[in-house]
Amino acid sequence: MTRSDPTDRRRVLASLGTGLAAAAAGCLGGDGLGGQSTYEEGRVTVSNATSRNATQMSTAAALAQQQPTNSVTPLDSLELRTHEFVVEDGYLGSTIQGTVANTGTDRIQLVEVRTRVYNDADTLLGSYLASTGDLDGDSTWAFQVIVLESPSDIASYDITVLGTPS
Repeated sequence: MTRSDPTDRRRVLASLGTGLAAAAAGCLGGDGLGGQSTYEEGRVTVSNATSRNATQMSTAAALAQQQPTNSVTPLDSLELRTHEFVVEDGYLGSTIQGTVANTGTDRIQLVEVRTRVYNDADTLLGSYLASTGDLDGDSTWAFQVIVLESPSDIASYDITVLGTPS
């Protein structure tokens, strides 16, 4: 009886591990998974916008979503239809609003819109998101992402949509 060469065994295990990780991440395509997420850019043009007061900031901070879900991935059936930076009155302040469409026929269990905001020097200021559950096939969702940075500090943003199929 001969022993296997440990180098060959390590090589096989490493290849198997890489393949499983890629499949779990949705990078192999198929099943409507879109692979790597792509971000669209958005510009911010704001004039005379005011920052939130302390009470409004406390409320906004309690409602702003900043922890992404690990179970979402790009899906071919999710389409980011519109998006824009909007300054709302009161605690909402800086927001990114738009619509997402489920162009497929199957319900999507979880949909997440992720945004990243930048200053004039293209420095990342923060990451924010909005999510919804159970987006039926051939339907749309109007989202609103609460951004905690002051409107005067934000020069641009980027945005993507991800989901978890049912």
